[in-house]
Amino acid sequence: MSPTPSTSSVARIAFLSSDVLVNSLPPLPTTSPYSQTVKSLSDASRHTPTILSIPNGGDPGATLLRNRSGKLLSYLALASPHLVTRLIPHIAELSSLPVVFHLAVQDDLSDVLTLRPSIPFVLQSSTAQQAHDHALLASKLARTEKKAVLHIFHLGDSTETVEEVQEGRVQPFLNSELPRSPPRTPISPFSNGVNGHGANGYLNGSNGINGHHVDDLIEPDSVTSELYRSYEAATWSTVALTRRVIRPITHRASTSPDTVIISFGRFPTLSESPAGVSLVFVSLFSPLLPAKLLQAIPASADRVIVLEQIQKWPVKFTPFYLEVVSTIQNSSIERKPAVLSGVLGNSDNVKQVDLLKLVQQAFSGLGPLRLGSFSNEETTIAPVELPHVPKHELSYTKILSNLFDGRLEIANTPFLVASEGSAATSPEFALGKVRGELEDREELVRAVQELMDSGDLSGDVHALLGKWMRARDDPAKSKALAEEVVWELDGVKDPAAAKVLALKHHLPALSRWIIGSDAWAYDLGASGLHHAIASGLNVNVLVVDTTPYSARHTADPHRRKQDVGLYAMNHGDVYVASVAVYSSYAQVLQAFVEADRYPGPSVVLAYLPYESEDAMALEVLKETKNAVDAGYWPLYRWDPSKEDGEAFSLDSDAVKRELQVFLDRQNHLSQLVRSKPEMASELVGSLGESVKEARRRRAQKAYEELLGAIDAPPMLVLYASDGGKAEKVAKRLAGRGKARGLSVDMKTMDSVVLEDLVKEEGLVVFVTSVAGQGEFPQNGRSFVKVLNGAVGRGEKPLQGVKFAVFGMGDSHYWPRPEDRHYYNKSGKDLDARLEQVGAERVVQLGLGDDQDADGPETGYKIWEPLVWKFLGVDAVEVREAEPEPITNEHIKVASNYLRGTIAEGLEDQTTGALSPADTQLTKFHGIYQQDDRDIRDERQAEGAEPAYQFMIRVRMPGGVCKPEQWLQMDQIADEHGNGTFKITTRQTFQFHGVIKRHLKSAIKDINRALLDTLAACGDVNRNVLCSAVPSLSKLHAEIYEFAKGVSEHLLPRTTAYHEIWLDKKQVAGDALKDVEPLYGEFYLPRKFKVAVAVPPTNDVDIFANDLGFIAILDDKGCLAGFNVTAGGGMGVTHGNKKTYPRTADVMGFCTVEQGKFVAEKIMLVQRDNGNREDRKNARLKYTIDRMGLDVFKAEVEKLLGYKLAPARPYSFDRNIDDFGWATGEDGKHHFTLFIENGRIQDEPGRDFKAGMRELAKIHKGTFRLTANQHVVVSDIPTSELETIKNLLAKYKLDNLSQSGLRLSSSACVAFPTCGLAMAESERYLPVLIDKVEKMCEENGLRNDSIVMRMTGCPNGCARPYLAEVAFVGKAPGTYLMLLGGGYYGQRLNKIYRESVTEPEILAILNPMIKQYALERLEGEHFGDFAIRAGYIAPTTSGAEWYDRMGGEGEHREVMA
Repeated sequence: MSPTPSTSSVARIAFLSSDVLVNSLPPLPTTSPYSQTVKSLSDASRHTPTILSIPNGGDPGATLLRNRSGKLLSYLALASPHLVTRLIPHIAELSSLPVVFHLAVQDDLSDVLTLRPSIPFVLQSSTAQQAHDHALLASKLARTEKKAVLHIFHLGDSTETVEEVQEGRVQPFLNSELPRSPPRTPISPFSNGVNGHGANGYLNGSNGINGHHVDDLIEPDSVTSELYRSYEAATWSTVALTRRVIRPITHRASTSPDTVIISFGRFPTLSESPAGVSLVFVSLFSPLLPAKLLQAIPASADRVIVLEQIQKWPVKFTPFYLEVVSTIQNSSIERKPAVLSGVLGNSDNVKQVDLLKLVQQAFSGLGPLRLGSFSNEETTIAPVELPHVPKHELSYTKILSNLFDGRLEIANTPFLVASEGSAATSPEFALGKVRGELEDREELVRAVQELMDSGDLSGDVHALLGKWMRARDDPAKSKALAEEVVWELDGVKDPAAAKVLALKHHLPALSRWIIGSDAWAYDLGASGLHHAIASGLNVNVLVVDTTPYSARHTADPHRRKQDVGLYAMNHGDVYVASVAVYSSYAQVLQAFVEADRYPGPSVVLAYLPYESEDAMALEVLKETKNAVDAGYWPLYRWDPSKEDGEAFSLDSDAVKRELQVFLDRQNHLSQLVRSKPEMASELVGSLGESVKEARRRRAQKAYEELLGAIDAPPMLVLYASDGGKAEKVAKRLAGRGKARGLSVDMKTMDSVVLEDLVKEEGLVVFVTSVAGQGEFPQNGRSFVKVLNGAVGRGEKPLQGVKFAVFGMGDSHYWPRPEDRHYYNKSGKDLDARLEQVGAERVVQLGLGDDQDADGPETGYKIWEPLVWKFLGVDAVEVREAEPEPITNEHIKVASNYLRGTIAEGLEDQTTGALSPADTQLTKFHGIYQQDDRDIRDERQAEGAEPAYQFMIRVRMPGGVCKPEQWLQMDQIADEHGNGTFKITTRQTFQFHGVIKRHLKSAIKDINRALLDTLAACGDVNRNVLCSAVPSLSKLHAEIYEFAKGVSEHLLPRTTAYHEIWLDKKQVAGDALKDVEPLYGEFYLPRKFKVAVAVPPTNDVDIFANDLGFIAILDDKGCLAGFNVTAGGGMGVTHGNKKTYPRTADVMGFCTVEQGKFVAEKIMLVQRDNGNREDRKNARLKYTIDRMGLDVFKAEVEKLLGYKLAPARPYSFDRNIDDFGWATGEDGKHHFTLFIENGRIQDEPGRDFKAGMRELAKIHKGTFRLTANQHVVVSDIPTSELETIKNLLAKYKLDNLSQSGLRLSSSACVAFPTCGLAMAESERYLPVLIDKVEKMCEENGLRNDSIVMRMTGCPNGCARPYLAEVAFVGKAPGTYLMLLGGGYYGQRLNKIYRESVTEPEILAILNPMIKQYALERLEGEHFGDFAIRAGYIAPTTSGAEWYDRMGGEGEHREVMA
């Protein structure tokens, strides 16, 4: 539900006034109208109440009672019968507490008025302004009188306006004493009508029309009068604050009215009262003084119509009607008017004429009196509304359905509501249902036993019943035998047989589950759960916790579902598991199976964090990862049926690591003390002395530093940097400062707090780069959040601090006028925020632009001298040369042939990372250091280092894998990685989530599978690709052997790999030294990629590789040799036009025998001529462009000793995979299956990992990985064909019903593991394709192939620059859009838009796809059409890639 001015203003006052704020959530998919306001205030307000969100069906009364210690409690909710029922048991106790119930209603007060008799003060607000003022009044009343207040207000609509009290005035107002007399105010007592605004005709004087003074009619010693006086005093205080009159009863009268209409509810705003009618509006429902009511009834009145906004009331007479009747009957008025009861509906459209009709109806006495419209005027029998199960929660029910297909029973399924009523979904109801079913099954067992004992059965039937008795708890056997039992007993004349047939539905063993959900099956007080645990019944309880990790502090701490596990385990005979489907799917499956198998109660706690049903699966994933990583939601299984040592299994890797470190340390100390008891006292006794000595040394060092810097001006350099550029600038600035005699300290921005910064006496210099859409780098975000908070509160904590800022960015990165403000946004924002919090800018903001002649140096050279000038050291001459920066070339040459200190780093258990230099070297070993970026911010906030992990890439030339190797890869992913593995665009396996202590064992296991990881990454030749070509069996065998030969020939010869990972010892004394005959100690300037293609299929994208071999067949169809290509490459740097993608050039032809030597010589020319000064320009493509193709070719031929033959004709027609079945020349069969983006994993409905594992167990052929990230099940003999087909069908691996667009798509990994990613890729592309393929289907293009690729950064792992449509990440949610690539990989695409988000992508593609469908030529592909239709210019060469970018003609993008 969208917030309205009423809900927003009430939520705001409740937040600002309360110590504890409880927000009841409505049933999904409805959202709370208060949540948005509460969340925004939580981020910006200085006031920080405890916020608790109660799920629909929860027990808000119990929560309020548990938090009764607060000075003021506020409760926000949408009124409903369900909610009132939950409050009633606690209302007597709550009525004497300082709590305000803010309940929103929609044209019906029936539910909330049930609470009125029990609550001392009840206010009703008709407008948004009145709701705001009454919220203040209610808060003041509750806090002062320490009694409950019920504030009923109407939702209203979005057109209302509210004048709000400033935040800073709320708490002083609440803390002030109540006035003893009305405030002196210029506000007229005749103002403030029903809508809070002055209007003619409102009579609110102190003397009523009947001439009685208020005080004359109040009994001074009555409880009601005391409550009224408290209300009146609080009202005076509120009026003094708001400057708006607040009245308990307001009326508008005409002269000598004969009819009085008293409204208890939201009444329409009318310009004037009809003639003869007096309108009375009541806003104080309790305490309702008779005197006040009498004042509102003039002596001329003949009748009083009491209109109550109560549409359903259990008894004949409504409450306010009775009160008005009682007041008039007990009064001393001589002429008593008649009192009539009426119902007030929705009054938005009520006019004066409707009031006159009502009065006329009252005169005539016809029918019930009704005013306004009513929602149920059209009486139709509405179907029973089933509870809404949120789509995210279906994840678990789907898994249950798949696991226990045909025998699953969810005892409280929502479908029971239609027949059993709304209570059917409650766990309490379900437990009773299960108990009854289990008792019926026991009765069935007794009946079967009785039947067997009767002796009247045939031998076969007796044996059958005996089989069932023995297998009655076996899911598969009991179900199969059940059908036979029913068949055999049909017609047997025996009472026991009749009983068995009557209970036949209990013959199969069912898997019985009860689901506890915050959304639709809330377990009140966990009573159902407690009873299930204590019952001993064979029932499984699945408890779903939806509290997001980021909102964990707002949940009720007394109802933490994690604690249920501890409670259940303490019971001793209950199976318990804690699972999270978005963390470990395999563990969920294991827990469900074990729970089902356990012969007693089972409790499975399932985590599924989401705030609303609109939450993206990606957000649920991130919240889950944060919770599991932090230990908030540990993954474990407890099975009491196992031996003590095996009963508990901890499945959380993060918790397991920390626990292992702790246990190792404890075991080590324990063993020391056992072996040498005297060490125990030494360990303890020396601890204090060691600490003292360490402190003494630290103090001495600090003192010496102080003496050394006593005369030096201080300078603190703070930096924020993701890629390291800003950090380098900061280091250089700090070094130059020290050389000038300054006392310099350098830190990350996040490592300081504002309180410490105030103490800085010198200059504080900030250096920051930009991340994403003008965001701050990771190590500066926490500092900036604190800074923004201070700005929002108007504080100036940095007064007296002197600062300077240097920002680094790229003006070309955001070329559109509307995006210009993102350029160097972090630096500009930081400079402005520092000034806003009181700091003094002493050096003007400096900006470094990558587009300047010297890049950021241009701006830096202007800015740095200003810093020295301010510090008074600009005249100091610095003679000392600056140290040369350490580059990859230095690291390689100093590494002792790729050893570095990797071995030592693996032994270091103090960190999960390796040293920066070693992380460059591990790439040569096939390993990248990464961290989980989904939880990076959370870990930083906790003060923990990033969740370091490693990616391992296998070297597997040609992508051919044996079934036993596949099984070992599957096992490695489970034992060492994150449970999944990736098929890469380099035709190999890639593991993610491998932690440091698993690295060595993972590499060993890969080598045991007769594979390795050497040279899978790094500045060497990487994995060699070759076409899968399933239909050409003989040719594939030849090119596969050729690819393997090239890979082995170009492999590094260092023994470091075997020493570090496989424990092969280095020869003592360096008797034998490593030699790299091809690479030398510097290796290559950059990576080197080789591929082998077989026309007409260019599935390896041959032109994207540094070196390519295009297979050429002779007249007999045999392999004659290869056309050689060189100079392809995908990597680009955003905004740097010196970098560009390039397609390879064809150099000539070589024979098969010459191939590996041609590869060697081309690599050697690159080794000797590649750019080692600038890694961004070090690839072979730049070397060829710099040397010229002819010169480069001549150098290669010079090393070869012969010239390459002229290239031979060839042709390609596609670069996508051929999905489905194919039969090779040798009669064996091949099936190419679709694996979206190459991710091998299990997920609900798509158990691909399990399916491939089962396939590998029986398959006798091979698997071929494709460069498009798919799998070919190859070399299937005809005898195994049906078996393989059945297995593919079982796991839906044979499903090729996807659109042509999806089948032609590809994405790199990107977030959360890739350190270079700027935006999502693998996790987002399927979501985008869902939307784009709908456009294709609408235009009849569902089966048409359009090559779409996405990468999270510009390095091009998924080869986006050859796609027909491509998206390259620039910032979260923002991409570079490219068009016009060649369908078979022969032509580069070109930048069409430099910055697009999803709405813009869809807006661009929709008309383009429609035009393509209508106007394409026969056989014309999308990339060709985009050029012909004038959307984009063709790219003729890599160096011209930027020419005419941004679209053509009318499609051209307007640049900044």
